[in-house]
Amino acid sequence: MSQQKVVLLLGSNLGDQKKNLELALDKISAAGNEISQISEFLISDPVEFVSSNIFCNIAAIIFTHLSPIQLLDCIKNIEAEMGRVNDSKVSGGYSDRIIDIDIIKYNELNFKSERLEIPHKKHLFEREFSRILLKDFI
Repeated sequence: MSQQKVVLLLGSNLGDQKKNLELALDKISAAGNEISQISEFLISDPVEFVSSNIFCNIAAIIFTHLSPIQLLDCIKNIEAEMGRVNDSKVSGGYSDRIIDIDIIKYNELNFKSERLEIPHKKHLFEREFSRILLKDFI
């Protein structure tokens, strides 16, 4: 399979948020993906839930040989390795998290399953921090 261009959005609001994001990027790279571009870090308030912990967010462009579902599995494994214990799809709501990695775009693919929707519409259109981070990436 040829290399696919993917836009990711990463966030953390527990522990050393910036270090968590850097570790997640290292793990994404170690899994055989090429990190092509990284945005600046952006601090933002939690969205759709209340917490005293602020978020640090970053966008990244990667190139991957993985299919969308394989990439999702890779990302979920990284989140679990880093200590993420709850997933908003499973728990039905958002909460504090050590790491959150979302696939925003995968080439120009339009894809929807129970586990994954590409493009990730909430991040593309609804959330201000996403629009800021992704303005040069989409």
